[in-house]
Amino acid sequence: MDDPEQVRARLEETGYLVDEGLAVTCFLALRLHRPLFCEGDAGVGKTALASALADALGAPLIRLQCHEGIDAAQALYDWDFPRQLLHLRAAEAAGVTDADRLESELYDRRFLIARPLLQALQTQPAVLLVDEIDRADDEFEAFLLELLSEYSVTIPELGTLRAEDPPVVVLTSNRTREVHDALKRRCLYHWFDHPSFARELAIVRRRLPEVSARLAEQVTALVQALRGADLLKPPGVAETLDWAEALDALGASEVDAELAVATLGSVLKYREDTDRARGLDLAAVLAARGG
Repeated sequence: MDDPEQVRARLEETGYLVDEGLAVTCFLALRLHRPLFCEGDAGVGKTALASALADALGAPLIRLQCHEGIDAAQALYDWDFPRQLLHLRAAEAAGVTDADRLESELYDRRFLIARPLLQALQTQPAVLLVDEIDRADDEFEAFLLELLSEYSVTIPELGTLRAEDPPVVVLTSNRTREVHDALKRRCLYHWFDHPSFARELAIVRRRLPEVSARLAEQVTALVQALRGADLLKPPGVAETLDWAEALDALGASEVDAELAVATLGSVLKYREDTDRARGLDLAAVLAARGG
């Protein structure tokens, strides 16, 4: 892709709508082979961007879901111990006694289990999604920084494996904790804010074309109002889509305050938020949209 406008067009063909700032950042990530660090609240489209980039590039999406305690063995590679043991038993049955030969055979690539990071280095082209890096610990961050600096890994038994063509890397963070500056400096950064009413409505219409235009507009207006209500977990675009889809599944072509309250479980996930939403004048929000 030769310029940011082409990146924007290709992403929009996949159904992912981007603004000018994100289109420029994605273009630079592709052109400079720099990881893209996406930060923002849950449900605002960070993970979906990686999927859209994979579709736009015609490349597989390889996902590493981070969690507390994740280590290099879970993210990079491991050895297939059961198969190695079977190989040893077969060699013993065949009368093989050469210890050096057996050891070299045990640590052959056929017994190597490639986890997401190694898969991404060995697959060309590829989009690597490192999802919720803020859930991992400092040691894993340092390891990831080293890997992304060289796009290579050293396996003691096999030597150094280097990516012929570096993968497109997207890291996401919900900001449950601050990620270290060293990792951020290695990346291009983009903050994902909640979209404006017009952009969010366009997303709903693009992603859920079967939903009536009236229902899409009303649901978007309701979600925008909920975000201004000081909730514990403001709904993201993902929840807007869930709510519109749920109402459509009920056969609704538009929504009133009573139906909105009855389906709040599609968009809010905390009891305190549900209670607060019930106290809002949702009828007034709908009336402002001509409902």
